Amino acid sequence: MYTLQVIVGSTRPTRAADPVTRWVMDRAERHTALRPELLDLRDWPLPMFSEHFGTIGDFRDPTYSDPIVRKWNAKIGEGDAFLIITPEYNHSIPGVLKNAMDSVWVSFAFRNKPIASVSYSGGQTGGARAAEHLNSISVELGAVPMQCSVSIAQVMSAFDADGKPVNPLAEIRLGVLLDDLAWWAAATSRARAEGELPPAGLRVREALAALA
Repeated sequence: MYTLQVIVGSTRPTRAADPVTRWVMDRAERHTALRPELLDLRDWPLPMFSEHFGTIGDFRDPTYSDPIVRKWNAKIGEGDAFLIITPEYNHSIPGVLKNAMDSVWVSFAFRNKPIASVSYSGGQTGGARAAEHLNSISVELGAVPMQCSVSIAQVMSAFDADGKPVNPLAEIRLGVLLDDLAWWAAATSRARAEGELPPAGLRVREALAALA
């Protein structure tokens, strides 16, 4: 089985993420190829990103500026795939989520692993613009964004008394998404085991240094 880290990207006291999270975790726990692990950013009070090469110590085993940053990088490194639950704030993701992703620095722990989103909003878009922005961020992290995503519109009325989505399409899309994550987790795990290229930015830097 592959470890699927489900990251809850909102920490607001009145967040609407909780029914979404319960539904996602229930479905993921019933998937035969995935072992879901919940990472709620409320439990990870990361400082605002301020790392630089002077704070990481040994590049091969970074210490970072705060023990929780090191712990967070190690935790993300344990994941085989990622499913991020995010609301939409001003056409994007919450700052706390962006900060958590930025904090995975020089460990490259998201790299060459599949990542997807379940977005939600109180309006009609279901957080689709946040999901789109998250895909762009994921590419820069070296992750493998999934084409399929799940968007929950009008989230306050999107689930029935049993915690099931009112719209059956949401259930269908989540099932497809979990299957995609499992397939790509298997494929990328095999590829990483066979050997990984260093990140492109490092290779470009080395090539320029050689020219000098």
